[in-house]
Amino acid sequence: MIVKGSKINDRYQIIRTLGEGGMANVYLAHDNILDRDVAVKVLRGDLANDEKFVRRFQREALSASSLSHPNIVEMYDVGEDDGQYYIVMEYVDGKTLKQVLKQRGHLSITEVVDIMLQVTDGMAHAHDAYIIHRDIKPQNIMILSNGMIKITDFGVATALNSTQLTQTNSVMGTVHYLPPEQANGKGSTIRSDIYSMGIMMYELLTGLVPYKGDNAVEIALKHLKEPLPSVRKINPSIPQSIENVIIKATAKNPKNRYTDARSMHEDIKTALDDSRRDEKRYVYPYPENDLDETKTLDKEVATIAKKNASETVEPKEVAKEEKRKTNITLIVLISLFTALVLAVTVGMSIYFKKTEVKNIVIPDVTNMSAVEASNELTDLGFNVNAEYKSIPSDTVEEGKVVKTSPEIGSKRKTGTDIILYISSGENVYIVEDFTGENYLVAKGKIEAQCDCNVTVDTETVSEDKKVKEDTVLRTEPAAGESSKLGSQIKIIIPNVEYKYPDFTKGYTISQIDEFATKHELKLEYKYQETSSAKEGTILKQSRASGSVVTPGASLVITIARAPEIIDDPVGEEDIED
Repeated sequence: MIVKGSKINDRYQIIRTLGEGGMANVYLAHDNILDRDVAVKVLRGDLANDEKFVRRFQREALSASSLSHPNIVEMYDVGEDDGQYYIVMEYVDGKTLKQVLKQRGHLSITEVVDIMLQVTDGMAHAHDAYIIHRDIKPQNIMILSNGMIKITDFGVATALNSTQLTQTNSVMGTVHYLPPEQANGKGSTIRSDIYSMGIMMYELLTGLVPYKGDNAVEIALKHLKEPLPSVRKINPSIPQSIENVIIKATAKNPKNRYTDARSMHEDIKTALDDSRRDEKRYVYPYPENDLDETKTLDKEVATIAKKNASETVEPKEVAKEEKRKTNITLIVLISLFTALVLAVTVGMSIYFKKTEVKNIVIPDVTNMSAVEASNELTDLGFNVNAEYKSIPSDTVEEGKVVKTSPEIGSKRKTGTDIILYISSGENVYIVEDFTGENYLVAKGKIEAQCDCNVTVDTETVSEDKKVKEDTVLRTEPAAGESSKLGSQIKIIIPNVEYKYPDFTKGYTISQIDEFATKHELKLEYKYQETSSAKEGTILKQSRASGSVVTPGASLVITIARAPEIIDDPVGEEDIED
């Protein structure tokens, strides 16, 4: 752990810890040379002592530092200071998608489409540079307050590829998104990242990972052999076109996946179009069930089993010899030992039977009060979240339980966290105050909580109002008012109206150039000779001050120029004799 205030490489001053992990610690630091805040990731533990890994880490991090894309966290520096290996990255003040999922359960379809469009756009840029991420998962995707996505850990993920299945602290988080070819120890390709993006999209829509198990090997085997559960069975409101994106991205046979991230991006872009409303379920063009990837693993398991069996077979000659040498003392000792083993085995079985974590069906607690439902669930061994979530309902009385998460009737282990959804009474949505928030984020939040028709409209405002474009001015109904589910909610965003200033009032040519560039104007200068104004003075403008600026319009500026002085040559007739 690095102490607050200390410096790395006599340049990056530590402000505070951002996160800790088995692989590295991440700190917020200030770059004293470039005067900016940065994120510094410092390797820790065995990785920092593994010379081979460090060399690969530095090489891959330097390679990833060549990437420049708005949806990829920029790498600034890679180095070593007093035995500490570090990388310096762009500081992103936001949350990981994993943190967002923990808070909200799952995201709306429009939010997921917006997020995946940004992720695939960033990954297409990386793949163009022949850089494979190898560890796409919600933990490595940051989201800012304005809805922008940032992909992190390019160099780190790539360097970890060869050792990730031995990293105890990271494997369980990684294996949930592991492509079949990686699970079988084969090399990664661009299509490996596509598989991981498909699994992540599945989780964003449902709040669940498709494959679960007690250990990494069990989950990896499911990636290899089990078909992907349908997202539409979990949430029937998800369009078939959206599920088709996931089906194609998560094909076990890489030949059935998208050829690259850009083709996945283009498919997602049109997934919600009306033309794809009645789309049929995607069918793989190549076989999925005869994967060579599983055969190698099955062969290895069979070989181990055969070896173990052969080691337990006792040769006949040895057995006969041993029988001849057996005496009463040995028989007594074996009997005592056997009895002891049996006693320990029975005792351990009873102990584990009593202490094992059981799977219990979540009971139907609908129409109960929150206290009654909590007591019943707690008595069964579940942990009930102290913070309830409010949800409108036509059928359940206000203050009573509507549903649970995980859902009623599903089997869960004792100790599982249960969230109660309490009826807010009328089937209405109370509009939040989204003023000043990015309109896409506001739209996603409304759609996640309300089955409403959300539209976006503009309102012209003058530039002196100092509002940001793409932010919410107000909503209709207004914040605090109610809206029936299924009705329309309108988000009003500003259409900032800019007006021409009076350029004759002290404006310089450089200021006019800057104004024209900002508003995409076709600027032209004309010059007028005059002795009544100082040369370079702005005499007039073709657009009246106070009139509205329209991008692409022409603007002619007339500038004063001093009249030319022409000398009259002296003629011969003017010379006196």
